[in-house]
Parts: sequence; C-alpha cells; structure tokens
Amino acid sequence: MATSTDKRFAAVNTLISGAAVAFLGWLLLVNRGTTATLDLGFVPALNACLNAASAVLLVSAVRAIKGGNRPLHMRLVLSALASSALFLAGYVAYHAVHGDTHFAGTGVVKAIYLVILLTHVVLSTTVLPLALTCLYLAWQERFDTHRKVARFTFPIWLYVSVTGVVIYFMLRGSRG
Repeated sequence: MATSTDKRFAAVNTLISGAAVAFLGWLLLVNRGTTATLDLGFVPALNACLNAASAVLLVSAVRAIKGGNRPLHMRLVLSALASSALFLAGYVAYHAVHGDTHFAGTGVVKAIYLVILLTHVVLSTTVLPLALTCLYLAWQERFDTHRKVARFTFPIWLYVSVTGVVIYFMLRGSRG
C-alpha cells in the first residue's frame, strides 16, 4: 500500500520527469539553435565520454552489489547518476546553442542509425523516473522493491548509455 510519502514522491518524480521530457522535446523539435558565437563543438565528445563512464559505473555497481558491497554499490550508482546528469547538462547546452545534428549517411547504415536513435530516445525518457525511483526506494530502505525496479532500470540505463556512445561515433563517422 502506498504511503503519503510514496504519493508525494510519485507526484514529484512525475513532475520532474515530465518537465524534463517536455523541455527536451522542445529543444529537439522546436529549437533550432542560436546565433551565439559560443562554440560548444567539444561537448559531443565529452558527452560520449560521460555516457561511457555511466555505463562502466553501472556495470561496476551491479558487480559491487552482487559481491555484497553495498557502500561501494551506492557510491558507484550515485557516480553514474552524476555522470548522466552532467551528460544531460552538456546535451542541453549543446543543442540550445547548435541545434540538432543530422546524420549524413545513407541506405542501410542510415536505417540502422535511425533504429538505434529511436530506441535510444524512447528509452532515455524512462531513465530519469526509473533512476529516481530506485534512489527513493533505497533511501527508504525498501531493498526488495528497489531490487525489483533496478532489475529493469539497469538494462535500460545501460542501453541508453552505450547507444549514446554508438550514436556519437555514427554521427562523427557519417560526416566523413
């Protein structure tokens, strides 16, 4: 049975996650960048590194908890969350200034890219609310429920992190 604290958390989580998805939707679908002379061309490479770091931290966190090291698990998950948050800040800054980046490849390679991009984008919208839910459940020391939610949060978050790196290299490679 949900407590009033659970209901408040669910409302806040929904509000934060919904606002983030709405903002990113606007950023990608409406915003076309600015005429600012600020060059954030380095950010995509930095973001690929942050995504890679998140993936490594997540895998390490799972290994730590399977090895019974809860304190290390907590530090690694919080580090993955921080890495993902830094990624998001860089992503927002880059797209606010430069707008969207288009894939220049064609044919089968473009179809593969679009499938990866579509699954990446759709699944990325679930990472924030799922990660916040896992964090909340751990904070509440409801480890059985935390474990159940984390079992499907982990592969989604890992997939989004890894495909973020793949998308970076596919975009970079498509420009010759």
